[in-house]
Amino acid sequence: MACLEILFLGVVAACTLTLRKTHAQRSDLVGILCVIFGVLMYASPLTIMRKVIKTKSVKYMPFYLSLANFLNGVIWVTYALIRFDLYILIGNGLGALSGAIQLILYACYFKSAPKDDDENDVVKPSELQLSGSNGPARPTV
Repeated sequence: MACLEILFLGVVAACTLTLRKTHAQRSDLVGILCVIFGVLMYASPLTIMRKVIKTKSVKYMPFYLSLANFLNGVIWVTYALIRFDLYILIGNGLGALSGAIQLILYACYFKSAPKDDDENDVVKPSELQLSGSNGPARPTV
C-alpha cells in the first residue's frame, strides 16, 4: 500500500509539473485533489454512523476519534477563514460538520447503548487455597 501511495504521489507531482504551467494552475489542481481526498477522509465514518443509528449503540464509534475529527476540522476551518483559502475551507468545513454529526450521534445514543457483551466473557482468576501445614493446595468451590 505504501508503494502505491508513493507511486500515486509521483504521478500527481509529474502531472502537475508537466501539464500546468503557472503556479496558480498548479495550486488549483492540487487544491481540488486535496478537497476530494479530504472529503473522502472525513466521510469515511459514515458507515459507522449508519451502524450506530441502526443498532442504537455507540459501541463501534470511538468517542475520542469523533472528537479529534471535529476539532481538526474546526481548527483548519479557522485557519482557512483567516487566509480565506477555499480549498482548505470546503474540505475541512465538511469534516467539521461530519465530526459534529458524529458527536451528536454519540450524545443521542450514549445512554441508550446496551451493556457490552464482552463483560460476560471475562474470565475470573482461579481461586486457590494456599496450603498450610495440612497438605497441598486445593481449589475452593
